[in-house]
Amino acid sequence: MASSHTVLMRLVASAYSIAQKAGTIVRCVIAEGDLGIVQKTSATDLQTKADRLVQMSICSSLARKFPKLTIIGEEDLPPGEVDQELIEDGQWEEILKQPCPSQYSAIKEEDLVVWVDPLDGTKEYTEGLLDNVTVLIGIAYEGKAIAGIINQPYYNYQAGPDAVLGRTIWGVLGLGAFGFQLKEAPAGKHIVTTTRSHSNKLVTDCVSAMNPDDVLRVGGAGNKIIQLIEGKASAYVFASPGCKKWDTCAPEVILHAVGGKLTDIHGNTLQYNKEVKHMNSAGVLAALRNYEYYASRVPESVKNALTP
Repeated sequence: MASSHTVLMRLVASAYSIAQKAGTIVRCVIAEGDLGIVQKTSATDLQTKADRLVQMSICSSLARKFPKLTIIGEEDLPPGEVDQELIEDGQWEEILKQPCPSQYSAIKEEDLVVWVDPLDGTKEYTEGLLDNVTVLIGIAYEGKAIAGIINQPYYNYQAGPDAVLGRTIWGVLGLGAFGFQLKEAPAGKHIVTTTRSHSNKLVTDCVSAMNPDDVLRVGGAGNKIIQLIEGKASAYVFASPGCKKWDTCAPEVILHAVGGKLTDIHGNTLQYNKEVKHMNSAGVLAALRNYEYYASRVPESVKNALTP
């Protein structure tokens, strides 16, 4: 009986299935060949048919099953009927077998805010850098990100024709994070991952201050956090506004669930209540280990330029 499971675990189990459906939609749009690209605010701020269809799929699927949720999605879409084919009403049974952390067992539907990025790394998606792309569903309670689902539609896409495409990573604070192999970056190496398409002087000054051995410039906040938990990078440094709450909510949970830390450039935790402004105006600083090293090296000039 679904009623024997807590609201949070039922929501996470549903969001897992919904994220898998989203990954399928993302792959279908590419396969059909018409991305339907629209510029939003600039040449680097794009929206595709996949962004639109996935947001409709995620938001409608969640709202049908959990009508009292607050759901905030990246795309501003006109209200209208959603094609039944976009609705996913399944749930991942493996998640329902897991215990709900006791501090979340009494949460009600109306207490939760869900932050949705239907396609994180849209610019990279349009350029064929498919491993940069993720679908993000983050769940917040009392302003704190507590559960998250990341689907990587093109995980394994360079592994040959027989490889299974795509994977879904999920996590709940107090329970753990699942769907990947945790690996730390090489000891003693400072490998910084940062933005590929939204750089400026502040961003480069802050990255240089970390004294990095290597700098990776890739798309997508979800992708960068995956680099941290899989040992490809030691810190994610983005000293600029531009990142939004739907970019960071789900990835932050996965990182925190395995002992990492994500804050703004000043070291403040991010807030995810429904009234909060969407922009992470003071940037992002994250690391799986040695967060304090990176935080201590953020220049005062960068901090002064970025107001929370």
